[in-house]
Amino acid sequence: MIDASLRMLRGNRPLRFLVAGAINTLFGFLVYSGALLAGAPVWLALLMGLVSGIIFNFFSTGGYVFRDLRLGRVPRFVICYLAVYAVNLALIASLTSWVGNPIIAQGILTAPIALLAYMLMVRFVFVPRRPPGSVP
Repeated sequence: MIDASLRMLRGNRPLRFLVAGAINTLFGFLVYSGALLAGAPVWLALLMGLVSGIIFNFFSTGGYVFRDLRLGRVPRFVICYLAVYAVNLALIASLTSWVGNPIIAQGILTAPIALLAYMLMVRFVFVPRRPPGSVP
């Protein structure tokens, strides 16, 4: 049973993304919440969560999920994370006016933001290389 589950996990990239994403999200959410509780404004708390997690996330997402840790992927990875940050910040601002608390707003946004991040990683960062001379 456990062996079958591990085989399924190894062969299922979206499932590996969910596992890595849960760990990455927990880490980022803890940094974000801690910064807010320490008195940081929302934009700074979100930025702190982003910056503190980006290296860890590259290794967990690149190494564990996509099996690709080439450093040439880092610039696109960072650009995608900055795009996710901008979308997340805008959505937190909108949602906080409805729910009244930026921590609750971020909790609600966790799944949609994770889906956005996965789609960006698949389409722009960890795109498989084509052999030289191949036609797309």
